[in-house]
Amino acid sequence: MPKIKTHKATAKRFKLSGSGKLLRTRGPKSHLRRKKAARVKRQFDEMFVVTERAIIRRVKRLAPYLK
Repeated sequence: MPKIKTHKATAKRFKLSGSGKLLRTRGPKSHLRRKKAARVKRQFDEMFVVTERAIIRRVKRLAPYLK
């Protein structure tokens, strides 16, 4: 059986916590951040737990080797 290709944009936006929960960032990584306030830029870095089952299923399909 061949390897499955990872969707790179998904792999950059999501990660799994130690307990196996799917986490996502709130906003963009670094693009278009210059004009934003410091408080807003800090909020972009926070990780949030994804609770919707459909999104979790889709991310696991797009990034099967996510760690």
